[in-house]
Amino acid sequence: MEILKRDSLSEGGFAGLKEHRLVKDPKAFGPQENNDGSWAGLGKFVYLADARFMPHGETHMHSHHEIDVISVLVEGKISHEGSLEHGKDLVRNDVQVQRAGGEGFSHNEINPDNEWNRLLQLWVLPEVAGEPAGYKVYQPAKGELTRIYGGEENSGADFPAKTKIDVARLSTGQEIKLEESFLAYLTCGKGVANNEPVEEGDLMRGDSMTFTANDDVLMMLVHEG
Repeated sequence: MEILKRDSLSEGGFAGLKEHRLVKDPKAFGPQENNDGSWAGLGKFVYLADARFMPHGETHMHSHHEIDVISVLVEGKISHEGSLEHGKDLVRNDVQVQRAGGEGFSHNEINPDNEWNRLLQLWVLPEVAGEPAGYKVYQPAKGELTRIYGGEENSGADFPAKTKIDVARLSTGQEIKLEESFLAYLTCGKGVANNEPVEEGDLMRGDSMTFTANDDVLMMLVHEG
């Protein structure tokens, strides 16, 4: 198992936010984009950023086509504007999935508060071009593993795909196992992965993983097998 530490990377950003870009896959960004120490993705998963919005900061309205954009609110609030579910507010631990498809969408994510907030953003390339735009918000429960992207179409998956993304909100002592190729981002908390201590800001990759939480944990799991 390999580990990439978020704070070993330079912090960049744009508009009203600062961010560490941990994953920038050559399929989406070109072969030179990993010179900053970021990793390639897995399957159709091509981008991961750990971002901080300044007080009243925003991304400004912009458009996407043929990309699926997943936003995970880690701290604070977000006011969502755009062509999909305009006016939706997100609170801590909410996960917003926006599928652009061929139809496309426009959005602006805004921090409405006087404090910095924190947001993860993940991008996934669609397996099938020309899909209609789609939108859903998930509220992962504590102590559970919640599928927010991927899975078999006949299983009732909201966004069926071979590349699967789960959100793990774990309590102290909980254990999860993966038996396929994975990328895992420990967003909050600490634990032990394949007998190695890991902490907030650690991105892990390998062919299988056993993880045990040492306190309350929020972790993103991308896997494909």
